[in-house]
Amino acid sequence: MDLARAKLFAYLEALGIDSVTVEHEAMFTVEQSQALRGTIPGAHTKNLFLRDKDGRLVLVVAKEDTKVDLKGLAKRLGLGRFSFGKPEQMRAVLGVEPGSVTALALLHAGSAALAAVVVDEALLTFAEVNCHPLDNRATTRLATADLLRFMRACGHEPEILPLR
Repeated sequence: MDLARAKLFAYLEALGIDSVTVEHEAMFTVEQSQALRGTIPGAHTKNLFLRDKDGRLVLVVAKEDTKVDLKGLAKRLGLGRFSFGKPEQMRAVLGVEPGSVTALALLHAGSAALAAVVVDEALLTFAEVNCHPLDNRATTRLATADLLRFMRACGHEPEILPLR
């Protein structure tokens, strides 16, 4: 286990957050990860690292099958038109590589640069949620309420919105 992941798990433990991690082959898309659905319970997430025309950064944590209306979301947040953040920005802000964007990367000190963290309201209907533990070769399951608590402990008040 690499140092970043060890730090993440130590932080979850310090917060009293129980988690279960399953190792697997690297998954780069929702379609690839759907092969795991029978073996890993809970809601599965997709994460979008976005920037608006003025360079403001947003992390969106959505249920894997939610079709996120980026134009409508930018308008609701009072931000400019979204595009996907550049890989170098992702590394600096979240400390992860493309394909490994995750809500658990909010632990990274660079995440203070985020203008908003948006959570799909649809995730709140599930007791548990699944996220990458800083890389896409594993999936970590934790209580949905604990994910929100983790976000707050990392200094981010999640904006819970319907994203469909």
